[in-house]
Amino acid sequence: MATQQRPLSPHLQIYAKQITSSMSILHRITGVVNALGVLALAWWLVALAAGGETYACFVAAADSLPGRIALFGFGATLVYHLLNGVRHLFWDAGFGFEIPAVYRSGYAVIALAVVLTGLLWYVAFSIGGGA
Repeated sequence: MATQQRPLSPHLQIYAKQITSSMSILHRITGVVNALGVLALAWWLVALAAGGETYACFVAAADSLPGRIALFGFGATLVYHLLNGVRHLFWDAGFGFEIPAVYRSGYAVIALAVVLTGLLWYVAFSIGGGA
């Protein structure tokens, strides 16, 4: 009995990158980042409750360049994860499964995430006058 030569399962390096797989991976990553970002929100609330000196320490950290980058990244991941989650809710309801609709909604999520993140930061710095 000779063993039959079967093809090996295709590896990820063989497949061309697609928006659907990229957005799925990014959705998972943003979920993890959002879970970690809750620690920063908890730090803010604890600092607020602890009083002026502790809160000043938080504000100094948040107002630094790394702090602003982290806050911007957290805001961007929140917006993307929310929009892509709404996209998934439409799929759960049975809408948008056709390939052209999947691609349209994917590009719409990306575009809206960029626009809404920019708008969020514009409004935050217009009203608050900066961190």
